[in-house]
Amino acid sequence: MTKRSPTHVLTGTRIRERRLALARKQADVAQAAGISAAYLNLIEHNRRPVGDALVARLAVALEVPAAELESGREEARLAALREAVAALDGRLGTGLPELEQTAEFAARFPGWADALVAAAAQNRALSLRLVSLSERMTQDPYLLATLHEVLSAVTALRSTAAILAEGDEGLTPAWRERFFANLDHDSQRLSTTAQALVAYLDSFEADSTFLTPQDEVEAWMTAGSPPLDQATDLASDAARDLARAHLERMAAERAALPDADLARAASGAPDPLAVAQMLGRPLDLVMRRLAALRPRGYEGAGLLVCDGAGVMVLRRAAQGFALPRQGDACALWPLFRALINPQAAIRLRVEMPGGARFDTFSFATRIQPAGLDGPVLSAAQMLILPAGPDPAHDAVLRVGPSCRICPRDGCPARREPSILAPA
Repeated sequence: MTKRSPTHVLTGTRIRERRLALARKQADVAQAAGISAAYLNLIEHNRRPVGDALVARLAVALEVPAAELESGREEARLAALREAVAALDGRLGTGLPELEQTAEFAARFPGWADALVAAAAQNRALSLRLVSLSERMTQDPYLLATLHEVLSAVTALRSTAAILAEGDEGLTPAWRERFFANLDHDSQRLSTTAQALVAYLDSFEADSTFLTPQDEVEAWMTAGSPPLDQATDLASDAARDLARAHLERMAAERAALPDADLARAASGAPDPLAVAQMLGRPLDLVMRRLAALRPRGYEGAGLLVCDGAGVMVLRRAAQGFALPRQGDACALWPLFRALINPQAAIRLRVEMPGGARFDTFSFATRIQPAGLDGPVLSAAQMLILPAGPDPAHDAVLRVGPSCRICPRDGCPARREPSILAPA
């Protein structure tokens, strides 16, 4: 069967709309269609192509004709062509395509139109892959430590071999035996480390490979936090321990602030601080519960939580708000501003490089769990919502995901050059 070109950019959206209309969970629909919940989540956000066979299975699971899920394909082709032109970002100079004739071009030359869309999609995929690999190569602590171990073993081997190469005059049999034992030990260490490094680099080809237990937990949460005995994303014991602790914490917070009370207060309060004051509950608890429950007015909410060192301990993305790899966040995020202003609620509207805007609510706390003589522990969290029409938010803070993949030119907080073209 001929492979379809990925022009159906609206199919995922229609699948998601139908699933929500039926009040079905992602995990249930994914199981019925024979795919993982994480893959269905990517499809619903138009980040994975959907073949005819899979559309048919999803249509059966969603009790709808397959044609209804694929409707709007012609409009999708035109949108994909315009998106391909926009992605060029003026690199064609004065020879810009005639956008007003896009529909005529697609109608007269559908094959060429599909070829252009496929090429643009491949270019986007390769660009994203480049960003991902670049981040892993430069930021991954495992890779850096392994390379250091390889260099250490090579240096030890070179030093020992150089001594033996100079001749064995003056070396007693005991010392000679010790040097040969060192050669054997260091060569085995180098072999083991090199094999692990090669296997790790090979894993870069697998999109589903996670680097840390935290990555696994985030994928599990994206998949809807299925039961631990059914969670295929939790591959390591450490990830399962983190997920179990997360579930226990969520249960305790739900008991402290029940869903019904939170939903009722959220419907009558304009912001998280007002909700907290209405309920008489701590603001940080209210923010976490709003992100977990997502009541009316907080649909699509995301939540970031970091410790006093700025390390993310919880990342639940809001739709359209790009999150970098662990430990490489934008220094301009209001989350970090809250760290230096504990107990003060901060409300800011931010704009990502692509133009998407979000309303953020940040709040930091400090505690001394070991008493006056113990350390002071800080934590901050940022609730993220798609920007609303409130005119009180005229001031916009321009932020990005991280320096390495942020195209903003002249940013005062830039730590390193971007691998992307300036915006």
